[in-house]
Amino acid sequence: MSKMETLKNLDVKNKRALVRVNFDVPLDEKGKIADNFRIKESLSTIEYLIKQKAKIILISHLGRPNGKRNNKLSLKPIADELERLLRKKVGFSNNIFGKDIGHNDILLLENIRFWADEEKNSLEFAKKLAKLGDVFINEAFAVSHREHASIVGIPKFLPSAPGFLFEKEIEELEKIIKNSKKPLIAIIGGAKIETKIKVINKFLKIADKVLIGGALANTIFASQGISMGGSLIDKDSFSEVKKINLKNPKLFLPVDLGVWDGKSTLYRDVGPLQWFEKALDIGPKTIHLFCDMVMNAKMVVWNGPLGLTDQKPFDEASMELIEAIDKSNAYTIVGGGDTIGFINKIGKDKIFDWMSTGGGAMLDYLANDTLPGIQALKK
Repeated sequence: MSKMETLKNLDVKNKRALVRVNFDVPLDEKGKIADNFRIKESLSTIEYLIKQKAKIILISHLGRPNGKRNNKLSLKPIADELERLLRKKVGFSNNIFGKDIGHNDILLLENIRFWADEEKNSLEFAKKLAKLGDVFINEAFAVSHREHASIVGIPKFLPSAPGFLFEKEIEELEKIIKNSKKPLIAIIGGAKIETKIKVINKFLKIADKVLIGGALANTIFASQGISMGGSLIDKDSFSEVKKINLKNPKLFLPVDLGVWDGKSTLYRDVGPLQWFEKALDIGPKTIHLFCDMVMNAKMVVWNGPLGLTDQKPFDEASMELIEAIDKSNAYTIVGGGDTIGFINKIGKDKIFDWMSTGGGAMLDYLANDTLPGIQALKK
């Protein structure tokens, strides 16, 4: 954190504070907020700015509107939720460069990704945004692996600092990279393998054991020529899998799987599946093996569910893993939207020492020791 200003040291008193937050929350079918974890995580920074009598202008995105206005992804419901949480009026601006900006102590701008210049990282666009504030605070760790205008552009024009949550994220993830307690166990699940190759390789260097589950394992098996039937696999990443040393003695793949054949759930050792069968979880032998390792760990990092957690009984492995983590004496850090969503849903959030708001950002930081959003804040 050496070259980054801290929020406490940034002069924000009576200033217009432009704050990039991460209000990219899951919505239900009716467009209502399904989980407000990410909104709540930014409150300490917002409340600090209120105490400093700053005028607060909040920038966020929601979903992937691809540079076009999409009413289903409007941040208006988020403004209402924030107002409820803060018990203070929160203004909302449809037009990010509108006239209503001066009339509110706290203002949330419309979804920044409705403007294509955000993801194009247009410097002109960043400059226009920067004119709305006197200082810039990045409280969107989860998006700071993206080179977008509101993340890496604005700090070029304003005195900048990370928010409190952003600082804490770095502090917690540094524990894994620089001061990990041994044995350190990394558990990597979920679907997309290309985003996880680098971090798997990094953990094969710094961790004692790396456990792989979820659709990630399916892709690895399929790349070795094992027929995975109708399982979710990422064919485009077969060449990427070659970058992992699968013979590394620290790497543990499932030995059995929970398989759905269209009628019932079967548990069987890893091997070819019929075309109509899908591997949707790791099996009981693997769960037993993984949980044993976790019980003896001093530190556990987990990103990505081990199975299809929103469909019973394929939440079994992730449930048992959480139980093992609860019983262990390990320092535990978890990240990734699906993993956190599942943990919150079953009410087990209290057992983790740190729940990171970043999925991809957490993995990128662990793999590279920095992020574009961090580099932008270093002056």
